[in-house]
Amino acid sequence: MPKAKAEKRFTKKEWSWIMYDWANSVYATNIMAAIFPIIFVSIAGGTGSTGDIWWGYGISIATFIVAVLAPILGAVADYKGMKKKLFTVFVLMGVVFTFLIALVMNNWKLMLIGYIISRIGFSGSCLFYDSFLTDVTTDDKMDKVSSWGYAMGYIGGSTIPFVISIAMLLVLGYSNPIAQKFSIIITSVWWLVFSIPFFRNVEQTHYIERTKDHTIGHTFRNILHTAKDIFQRRGLFLYVLAYFFYIDGVGTIINISTAYGTVLGLGSVGMILALLVTQLVAMPCSIWFAKLAEKFSARKALIGAIAVYTLICCLGFYMGFSLEPHQEAYNEVLKAEYTDQLADLTDETAIALRDAGAGLLSSKDAAAKWEAEIVKYTQEQRANAEVDKVLGTYAQFLGNNISVIQKFQSAVSRSTILFWAMAFMVGTVQGGIQAVSRSYFGKLIPKERSNEFFGFFDIFGKFASVLGPVLYAMIGTWTGRSSYGVLALICLFLIGLIILVTGKKHFEALNHEN
Repeated sequence: MPKAKAEKRFTKKEWSWIMYDWANSVYATNIMAAIFPIIFVSIAGGTGSTGDIWWGYGISIATFIVAVLAPILGAVADYKGMKKKLFTVFVLMGVVFTFLIALVMNNWKLMLIGYIISRIGFSGSCLFYDSFLTDVTTDDKMDKVSSWGYAMGYIGGSTIPFVISIAMLLVLGYSNPIAQKFSIIITSVWWLVFSIPFFRNVEQTHYIERTKDHTIGHTFRNILHTAKDIFQRRGLFLYVLAYFFYIDGVGTIINISTAYGTVLGLGSVGMILALLVTQLVAMPCSIWFAKLAEKFSARKALIGAIAVYTLICCLGFYMGFSLEPHQEAYNEVLKAEYTDQLADLTDETAIALRDAGAGLLSSKDAAAKWEAEIVKYTQEQRANAEVDKVLGTYAQFLGNNISVIQKFQSAVSRSTILFWAMAFMVGTVQGGIQAVSRSYFGKLIPKERSNEFFGFFDIFGKFASVLGPVLYAMIGTWTGRSSYGVLALICLFLIGLIILVTGKKHFEALNHEN
């Protein structure tokens, strides 16, 4: 086999490293982005607090803890034999506490605690996984290997178990506890099983020898030394500063998209299927993005991706801003003229019929579905006075508020279309912007201190992930409209874009230097 052709193939170490993205991406999809946020918001929202607000705070707590620990963990992991051990600890933490979430789904507070700890495990393992990139490949293959990691993650962990989970939810019903628990348990099992190649074949090859006089103080001196190196190299500092801002938007969009859609009243199944489109589009686009970086430069590829994300945020803001007034008007008349008037029911059939009606009233085919519910319940039990009251109240509500209902239905339909469009757009850039950011940074740093430098790289990303959800949650709380939270993301993307554009000469100097 010709040498050039052989070098294009991935080695066993490279494939094993890539396979961890296949393993852990199911957590990013099922737990962080698509299924679990909807489950959590629906459960926590019934406590009197807004579920997406608690979700935002949970994300921020987890990412803040990892951000604080990242430089310390990075400095320790650079010593011989430590990186693999720490990686294993965080993987097992994530796997175990993800599994435990399925056992406490009757308590939203315990679910949130389980999510926070499992996310710390996930994020911590990703820190060490990223830094292993310098151990498994060379600079000339780094963009390709990094991009293939994201690509395999999208087509594998983010698609196969995701589709299986969706199938279970469709067959058993989205609110079915068995289907919900299955989507969480399969996450743990898939994550653990497909991490085995990494455990077996990937080892730390670049490291610092631990000396006999090593102390905790020595570790902190190394951290300060690395921080000084980053700040003194202007190009590297500007790069991680830009990364801090634009990756904030990327991470927040991943984390709050379905929670945001749920608060707006979009259909759960539709949102999940739209996110499946994101995964399918992201696989080839992640590989294509590496080619763009090779042809035009990593900086230009990142600028293009940020521009796309800015447009996505504009659409996301409009999606909520145009829907929220109609949603508010609908909820007000629904409460005043339907649910409040039927609050004193005691008959089980009447209560079930009332709740079914409240869930159907915003649907375009509400009348047909309602007739089916009437047939169902009147066949099961003869109509009584309370059932008659529900039917009469429903008919009166529908007749008095047809204009409000139709405007709300139209707004939901428009927002659903926008959600699908944004899901497709996110798929074109989500994997690429993360892969190129990771590989570009990996080329700029000393290989034997990769974990220490990636620790700082990670802290920029993690603190950004603290800022974004907090801004979303706080602005949503202050204004009473979640759509305004999206405006903060637009600002963060624009700041990152400006730094990348205006810092061109410093990036070129940094590339020349390396």
